[in-house]
Amino acid sequence: MKTVWHRVNFIIAAMSAGLVAVIVGFSSSVALIYQLVINLGGDSQMVASWFLALGISMGLLSILLSYCYRIPILIAWSTPGAALMVANVQGFTLNQAAGGFIIAAFLLFIFPLLMPLDKLFKWLPQQLASAMLAGILLNFGFSVFTQMDLQPILIISMFISYLIAKRFAPQWALLIVIIVSVMLAWHLQLIESKHIDWQWSELHFIQPDFSWSVILGISLPLFIVTTAAQNIPGIAMLHSFGYQIPIKKVLSITGFTNLFTAAFGGYALNLAAISASICMSEDVHENPKKRYWASIWAGIFYLILGVLAAYIMAWFALLPSSLILALAGIALFGTITHSLQQSVNSESKHINEAAVITLLITASPITLWGLSSVIWGVIGGLLVLFISQLKIKAKD
Repeated sequence: MKTVWHRVNFIIAAMSAGLVAVIVGFSSSVALIYQLVINLGGDSQMVASWFLALGISMGLLSILLSYCYRIPILIAWSTPGAALMVANVQGFTLNQAAGGFIIAAFLLFIFPLLMPLDKLFKWLPQQLASAMLAGILLNFGFSVFTQMDLQPILIISMFISYLIAKRFAPQWALLIVIIVSVMLAWHLQLIESKHIDWQWSELHFIQPDFSWSVILGISLPLFIVTTAAQNIPGIAMLHSFGYQIPIKKVLSITGFTNLFTAAFGGYALNLAAISASICMSEDVHENPKKRYWASIWAGIFYLILGVLAAYIMAWFALLPSSLILALAGIALFGTITHSLQQSVNSESKHINEAAVITLLITASPITLWGLSSVIWGVIGGLLVLFISQLKIKAKD
């Protein structure tokens, strides 16, 4: 009887951890991905297609990789990548974005085979990558307080509920903010009253359009941000729990799968970090070798989420834009804080100065010669480092 109860407890714990991981990942990114598709000229049905493509690919990869290696490997979409695209897709179409996603997926597939990830930071220090990410995300943080001018009661309530939830229930903070904001927006009559019919999600193919401007404006920034801000932390998280994975194989399989989903909205697939830690904790099982079942359950919930995305997004489309923009910014508070801390943590003042220059350029609206501020931010930071090295050598 004890054995049966122990197994039931384990199943419930694994299911719960997988469900929480999916809720945390979804609630932290749903507003970003929705806004990205709208900015590119799509609608709620196109958003549903994106979530279906992401849900199927993330779900299957999480299930198969976790079962194959007996390690809690959770695959996720790139939240920083979505934030980058929202801030960086002005002037691009859905077709161009699809082309950019395919090139980025190819880079994510081929890069681990050609170069170990630790060598990436020999020419791009982690501080510069963190500064670039912080520069991308700052405007999202600003948008929370910008929206307070438009809907003060709603946004201030969201902000306060986030602070309270972050203090007492950090894992559920974003879900609590969503519930509070939707209830209050309904009470303030900011949500359109409309009947929503049940609908299944459908995949919509986007004919890709390739060009050098797409590669420089979308593919390269998306590849750099996904690698530096998602895959590297994802690997570090696995190592911190004592798990050793075949990095080249896992990342190449993920990138290869991404090649087939990119034209349907699967913009970037990568290792999960924060949400993955939920599947690795002792709460799942005292034996680390059994915890992979949590990521398998997370994969199942991702599949369900993808199938139901059309109905969920139809409701999401009724929400006021102020709520969506503020939610996106609040969801990124933690990432902004972490990125700022990591960008100036070097003992070398030259690297810290280069990181600050990278952050300032990236956060600026510069589009000199058709290149985005993200590319110019990296170039500016590397230029500062190069000149500082010349100065040091000259003194020697």
